[in-house]
Amino acid sequence: MAHTEHDTMRRALRREVAGTIGLLADEEDFAAMRRYRSFHFDDHETYLQQVENLLRTLAAQGGHTTIALFDPEEYEEYCADTGLDPDAATSRTRFTAELASGGATLPYEGQPLADLVPDLVDEAVRQATWEYAAVVLARTGTCATCGEDLGRAAFTRASALIARALATSGPGARHLVCSVPCDPETLLAALHVETDADGRARVDDTEALEFTTVLAVGIATRRAAGMVLRTTTPGDGDRVHGWRMTEGRLEPLTAAEVFDAYCTDALSGDLVSPESGVDYCAAPDLESDVTEGEHRH
Repeated sequence: MAHTEHDTMRRALRREVAGTIGLLADEEDFAAMRRYRSFHFDDHETYLQQVENLLRTLAAQGGHTTIALFDPEEYEEYCADTGLDPDAATSRTRFTAELASGGATLPYEGQPLADLVPDLVDEAVRQATWEYAAVVLARTGTCATCGEDLGRAAFTRASALIARALATSGPGARHLVCSVPCDPETLLAALHVETDADGRARVDDTEALEFTTVLAVGIATRRAAGMVLRTTTPGDGDRVHGWRMTEGRLEPLTAAEVFDAYCTDALSGDLVSPESGVDYCAAPDLESDVTEGEHRH
């Protein structure tokens, strides 16, 4: 009887423990881990099937599991910094725990692994983009004339410009996209805004922080950034507005310029057909009504 009670308590306690799996989603990353003798998998497809089976088993037992992308290069650097043996399962476990505390993760909610992986990659890209943008913003320093923190001023101004863009777009769901050319690649951020039954905007705080930071990089570095706003209103089709960054200020695009931007293939330069039910509109001037964070030195 006592043995049965202990087993029951252990099973109940196991359901209280959250776990994280470091996933080798990319076949190249999987191949890189095969150099370790303690890594016992030799086929990526079989490995993914086993991971999915494990996730389903844990979920059936009432457990909560999050998935993180396992990067072999980051793992090797982690082991070198901590003095751990990279050819040990315990080292991989500790690295995965580090990923859980600060890396990009997604909860497993019963979805197929093939559906979860793209979302996990997108989440990792989003986090890496925000982290890089935050570093760039922090390194802009202070104004040599007045001593103002340029990164902070740019962030304040970006927040005000976003609020102004949303305020002038009217009712409906809004989707903002911002791009800022940087080395080694362009920073991209998106912000989706829904409206509840009372007309109040609902925004994901993490998305808003990331989007504002990327736009602030364009302002602070005075790079040729761009911002697009797409508004969807049921029964009325979509409206698209756009702005280009010039010397740290957002300039509105004309309807023809927005049309050209949307109907030109970014890689080939060829014309593409316009979307049905989309109205390409002249953008409002955001700068005339926004003075917060403006820095002219």
